[in-house]
Amino acid sequence: MQTIQFEIYPNFFIVADAYGNPENKTVLLLHGGGQTRHSWGDTAKILSENGYYTIALDARGHGDSSWSETGEYLIEDLGNDIKAVIKQLKQKPALVGASMGGLTSLIAEGESEESISSAIVLVDIAPKTEQKGIERIFAFMSSNKHGFASIEEAAEAVSVYLPNRTKPQNHSRLEKNLRLRADGRYYWHWDMKMLELWKSITPDQQIKNETRMYDAAKNLKVPTMIVRGGMSDVVSDKVMAEFLDEVPHVRSVNVSGAGHMVAGDSNHAFTNAVLEFLKEVY
Repeated sequence: MQTIQFEIYPNFFIVADAYGNPENKTVLLLHGGGQTRHSWGDTAKILSENGYYTIALDARGHGDSSWSETGEYLIEDLGNDIKAVIKQLKQKPALVGASMGGLTSLIAEGESEESISSAIVLVDIAPKTEQKGIERIFAFMSSNKHGFASIEEAAEAVSVYLPNRTKPQNHSRLEKNLRLRADGRYYWHWDMKMLELWKSITPDQQIKNETRMYDAAKNLKVPTMIVRGGMSDVVSDKVMAEFLDEVPHVRSVNVSGAGHMVAGDSNHAFTNAVLEFLKEVY
């Protein structure tokens, strides 16, 4: 593994971990809102072991990537970052995007005149989602603004948020999503300006956004798969059925026992589904 960075514009960087041979077919892993490049479990490593050059990115405002001083966190801003990264690669990558990363992939590819990717995997996200699930995510992201006294305290908060996930014995991966500040407390490492922007979206804007997402999905010309967590409260059976009815060329996979955080909840099953899809694509 090698940590690399992509300069999007002067002094604004997207940081990533790269695995495997750069000459191989490329896969970009795009995490969800409030996560970092470390949220994919062993997926990046396993994909590289199966012959792919895998790059797990920190989105702007997350982890070690640059944060926007002016709060530019619209989907267009995230999409433009991805396009800028792709221009610095040797080939068009497959985009594997969870939640926010999936919507970014959808807009970046679906609104481009020419394809920028070779395939897309949407991880528990669709143009329309269950509002209750989104509100639960926002509630978790809004809580603990004053940080945690210890990593164990942060781990307990995650356990309450994800009650169906087995508690890890080792908190090293969680620690990578936290930063110890001068006050001696641990904070999630993402920009609160981003959450405030998302929470300001009105119902009318939400409807327009859904229409835009559907238009982008219908315009996808590359092989596309949606992976749904069987217990997801964001992409329900109803939401999935509506999406597949509107965009019938999209393949679907259901990972039973997983919630919205599919890659973290059931990493083995998720990674195998992506591998099978990529084998067919390539």
